[in-house]
Amino acid sequence: MSSCTLQEWKSFIEKYPDAHVLQSSAWGELKSNFGWEPNWLICGEIGAQILFQALPLGFHIGYIPRGPVSTSTTQVGLKDWDDFQQELIDLCRLKKTIFLKVEPDLWERGKEEDCIPYSDFQTSIHSIQPPRSIVVSLRESEAEILARMKSKTRYNIRLAQKKDVTVRMLDQIEPFYKLLKNTADRSEFGIHTLAYYRAAFDLFSASGECKLFLAEYQGEPLASIMVFVRGNRCWYFYGASSNEHRDRMPTYLIQWEAMCWAKSQGCLTYDLWGVPDENETTLENHFLERQEGLWGVYRFKRGFGGELKRTCGPWDMVFYPGLYSLYLLRSRIRN
Repeated sequence: MSSCTLQEWKSFIEKYPDAHVLQSSAWGELKSNFGWEPNWLICGEIGAQILFQALPLGFHIGYIPRGPVSTSTTQVGLKDWDDFQQELIDLCRLKKTIFLKVEPDLWERGKEEDCIPYSDFQTSIHSIQPPRSIVVSLRESEAEILARMKSKTRYNIRLAQKKDVTVRMLDQIEPFYKLLKNTADRSEFGIHTLAYYRAAFDLFSASGECKLFLAEYQGEPLASIMVFVRGNRCWYFYGASSNEHRDRMPTYLIQWEAMCWAKSQGCLTYDLWGVPDENETTLENHFLERQEGLWGVYRFKRGFGGELKRTCGPWDMVFYPGLYSLYLLRSRIRN
């Protein structure tokens, strides 16, 4: 089997409960409402949800977020890989794809061969998802997880509890979005529309794979986060906070409550999703002085005692070199 239907993809992905949430059919449906066309490809033990974005003159950009999906932790020597890659090439050519970007769901492990699983691909200077993250293990007891945190983070969690900050789950997106918009306006960063977050919440909460948390003080919203869960993993994708009562440390408590909830659901890891793409030495030497981009959240996230990890890639397969060069130039200008 090669190209397949949505129902066939749903049947395939059900066999891989720990596949990344960005490869779920719900994520494909979400992106289909906002400018992307999901396609699905299955070859034996390998499958992928490929997102295509239409460009003028019939061209497309292709993207595989945190895939392909397989039973292996590396595509090196994987059965069915050659057939899968050829089907992928054929699909991209059919769609006049300028390039196909792949951001695998594979962590770097220090060996070059583990990080270059794809022939006909080249390393890319531009990633869509943040390649580096901090991942908190939830395998231990709550007491052990707390003990692993930085002392200041642990203190701030307890301070929020003492200062009467409470955390509850939301069943509506509006309180979250109001805080998010205020945060974006204050910090001058871009966000999606209300319709986007509502669609994400509705699509994933129906199956219990998305939860909204709200931290309050005496009924006043102070912080809110949206987390996604699939299999034994939980991801913190979106968060916002008020400028009021920051001394009550609501952002620390809300993350802790989300971790406790994820642990109660059987999750083994909590992915804090997105820190600067620098090695640990650089991060530790400069996080106090830098605030731009993801540097502003690194100081906060590092305190939760997680492991700094980096995914393999991103990788690009190029079909139209001239147009791809324009894309690279645009990426450099934006950066």
